[in-house]
Amino acid sequence: MMLDDKIKNYFENEYVCKTSQNYSVFGGKNIPSFIKDWLVKKYSDQFGNVDGESINKFLTDHMPKDKGIKTDILMGEDKKILARILIEPDIKKDILKFEIPDLGIKFNETRIPKYIAKKHTELKSGEVWGVVTLTHNTEEKENFIELVDFKSFSPYKVDLDYFKEARKNFSTTEWIDLLIRAMEYNPDGFETMGQKITFISRLLVFVEPRINLIELAPKGTGKSYIFGNLSKYGWLISGGVVTRAKLLYDVSKQIPGVITNYDYVAMDEIQTITLKDESEIAGGLKSFLESGTFSIANVRQTSNAGFMILGNIPLDGDNQPIRNSYFEPLPEVFKESAFLDRFHGFIKGWEMPRIKQNMIMQGNTLNVEYFSEILHLLRDDTAFSPIVDGLLDVPSNADTRDVKAIKRLTTAYLKLLFPHVKSIGDIDLNEFKTFCFDEAYRKRGIIRKQINMIDKEFKENLPAIKLREVYK
Repeated sequence: MMLDDKIKNYFENEYVCKTSQNYSVFGGKNIPSFIKDWLVKKYSDQFGNVDGESINKFLTDHMPKDKGIKTDILMGEDKKILARILIEPDIKKDILKFEIPDLGIKFNETRIPKYIAKKHTELKSGEVWGVVTLTHNTEEKENFIELVDFKSFSPYKVDLDYFKEARKNFSTTEWIDLLIRAMEYNPDGFETMGQKITFISRLLVFVEPRINLIELAPKGTGKSYIFGNLSKYGWLISGGVVTRAKLLYDVSKQIPGVITNYDYVAMDEIQTITLKDESEIAGGLKSFLESGTFSIANVRQTSNAGFMILGNIPLDGDNQPIRNSYFEPLPEVFKESAFLDRFHGFIKGWEMPRIKQNMIMQGNTLNVEYFSEILHLLRDDTAFSPIVDGLLDVPSNADTRDVKAIKRLTTAYLKLLFPHVKSIGDIDLNEFKTFCFDEAYRKRGIIRKQINMIDKEFKENLPAIKLREVYK
């Protein structure tokens, strides 16, 4: 059976057919992939034909881009829209505010009633996608736009067990291609299995808590797209100024930063990022990368977010880095050896092909919204870590950070590639070694060698972790 047919057969309610024609209705519109897929699925018939007129009407009615919507609300017209909403508690005023940047609706113009916030726990702080009903409230001394109803954007009932069972019907190579398709790319555009594994390694921070990675790559390899479009549970920072308040904790407003509200935070174009409160951010990040906790102004914060550094790297004519020291392009604050040692692995982005038109997904694939929910649920699945512990033989004198990094990466690969396994007996050990352990060991090894170039106090080689003899 062809992969297109298998995806349709085993994910009948979760697949979507991606073609240029089906998605042409979104031309010129800045809409995340998980919204596009949901609309295509919602307005497709049983034969896969898409009703473009209905999609356009939905976008016009429920996802307006005209900032004149504020005038309509002011004139007494209630609005029900699907939008990206930023939420901010104001402790001093004892109110909850929201912002819809795409519509020019700002924090100082809004309120969320406490009864709404209590009913919908998603409305605590940070960013959410949802259907909101907005009205003009004139009952208080101060006029404002009020959020009077909310429905979280979770259009699919996600059964993780069903997903795991479905995996059994695919070979490992087919499953890798399915993952690439779910990332909205055509697996046929990759030349080798190594390229494919490197590409799906970007999903590691999606499925395993507190994985810290660095990827340096040439421009045009799709890294910004992956971290900015696949999931509403991630936050992408693309260049510019990063403040301690935004990233970690806002002392004046007593509001946790983005790193406490998302599954992962990715800093893209790292060479162009400026840290406004550099010493405080560096100190807080160093603690967070190590333990998942940090303190700002005696306020202790905890997070299970993964942390990703993304940047460009200059290459020579053979498509290899022009310098042996990969971390040379990083800002100085990120080049300290103790800081870098807290990163679990390094992704060689130059091993991936530059994205071309023929690499854009055409055919059946998992709906991005469904796929992102699966990745989100896998984060809390603790069944895989004991399997990894049982398979690896760790020397007693092994460096603790190396061991944690390798185990965490191996576990993440196991979740991605073999989500159906329940015990060691379910695993093909050769595939586990090739696609999980070896990849994890290699990625941590790059971190180790690169740190050694900066600081000889750090050894170059990793501990001799191996698969247990009894299972060979």
